[in-house]
Amino acid sequence: MKQLWAPWRLSYILDKVKRESERDCGCFLCIDSDESKDEDSFVLYRGEHCFAVMNIYPYNNGHLMVAPLRHVTALEEMNDGETYELFTLSKLCVTVMNKAISPNGFNIGMNVGKIAGAGEEHIHLHIVPRWAGDTNFMPILADVKVVPVHIEETYAKLRDGLRKHVASC
Repeated sequence: MKQLWAPWRLSYILDKVKRESERDCGCFLCIDSDESKDEDSFVLYRGEHCFAVMNIYPYNNGHLMVAPLRHVTALEEMNDGETYELFTLSKLCVTVMNKAISPNGFNIGMNVGKIAGAGEEHIHLHIVPRWAGDTNFMPILADVKVVPVHIEETYAKLRDGLRKHVASC
């Protein structure tokens, strides 16, 4: 078996374990109320009801998630403010990604329920930017996805883009 070396990923794995142990409910999407920890957790933006966060195990460069701040397990449990902000923030993230990293398209999908990949049943929406040619033989032959840009670089671009966009409104 061949190895694909990515030693920089260890810090994310260890940070994930630490963040999960610090959470009361153990849910990977229940973020800390202390906003000073947002950069360490790759939280891009906090709204009144929802937030955007980088996926630290991305399918593609720029893969992020939008979720309610409240631990909500099902779409029908979301209140009107959460529902509106979830989709408004998702639209804003797509707008900012188009400017910051210029994808050719997006896969956008929602995980509802543990069996559907919603972790500890915290509803969330994935936004995965796509580029022509971003698929190759690695996932098929080696069961490995290569992400060509460091998550910290993409995080900074998207966070700054969101801040600028919000400030200009």
